[in-house]
Amino acid sequence: MSQSLLAELEARARALGFDAFGVARADARPDLPGKLAAALAAGWHGDMEWMEETAERRASPEGLWREARSVILLGLNYGPKDDPLALLEEKSLGTISVYARNRDYHDVIKGKLKDLAGLLARRSGEEVKVFVDTAPLMEKPLAEAAGLGWQGKHTVLVSRQFGSWLFLGAILTSAELPVSEPHEESCGSCRRCLDICPTDAFPAPFQLDARRCLAYLNIEHKGPIPLEFRAPMGNRIYGCDDCLAICPWNKFASVTREAKLAAREDLERPALADLVRLDDAGFRALFSGSPIKRIGHARFLRNVLIAIGNSGDLDLSPLAEERLADPDPLVRGAAVWAVRRLAPERSRELALAYLPEEGDTSVRQEWTQDLHIVSGFG
Repeated sequence: MSQSLLAELEARARALGFDAFGVARADARPDLPGKLAAALAAGWHGDMEWMEETAERRASPEGLWREARSVILLGLNYGPKDDPLALLEEKSLGTISVYARNRDYHDVIKGKLKDLAGLLARRSGEEVKVFVDTAPLMEKPLAEAAGLGWQGKHTVLVSRQFGSWLFLGAILTSAELPVSEPHEESCGSCRRCLDICPTDAFPAPFQLDARRCLAYLNIEHKGPIPLEFRAPMGNRIYGCDDCLAICPWNKFASVTREAKLAAREDLERPALADLVRLDDAGFRALFSGSPIKRIGHARFLRNVLIAIGNSGDLDLSPLAEERLADPDPLVRGAAVWAVRRLAPERSRELALAYLPEEGDTSVRQEWTQDLHIVSGFG
């Protein structure tokens, strides 16, 4: 395929709003199968069973689609206007990961990718397939091969122009396209992203154990937040941006950054007091079109209640108490923890009322974490 077609594709990508464009061969990363196998063997994927189930296809683009010859990687800047770390100090507010403060990025990007893929198919006569984190394709290492940036020590793609804030999309094609120059890793001796992690989720640079990652725990994990990670979770109610936000490349990128996806104002500084009151209908309405909606009302309330327990705000304790009778045990258990953190004396009184009637084992365990609180029950 000619350079002129590539130039036309890149121009169209820019017109569609993409900020980064590059091409890699489908077989550009022969190291991926081994790295994936090692991560799965170590159990770093936690209870994301789908990673194991799709391992063969995930290991390489050809495993996903045998006819794939080239991969076009696209990046869309979603950098925040303010430092996300500052909100962690405002304990009565909830912190939502920057990527989730607007429309679901899958919806934002997929239409643009289809437009670009259609142009390629018409011009080349070759087959195309589009992917936006909805299939077992490892976009980040392929984006590195395509020159969009490099995978930092936090495993997220880092760009010289947009720091750690790029949504990625990919087009697989049977066309043989001219490839871009791969990007070399440029983290140097910096380890800020590793050192800031509240839960030590990085076994080593460039490796992530999802089982210790707060973003995994408050999004993917379906059960109660493990006790050791509740206090470190702070007021992070969806995701965790610490390792992204601390990256020094963000500072250099901010000179030219003009985010295409400005955050919804109501999701920039949401009050925990408002969020914990949401019923299921209110939750669905507030997060309509948002990736947050996918975790469901109960898991969201679990996260909000953990944040309330970490807030130190005694005015929030009565709101947590109201959730002690919630029909979902996941919510009730988190409410027990929140009340005990904020008002331990009050929790002793409540244990006498609630524990005898509690039929769920996990919630009973929450009540009995401190045995002296509920002496005589068990």
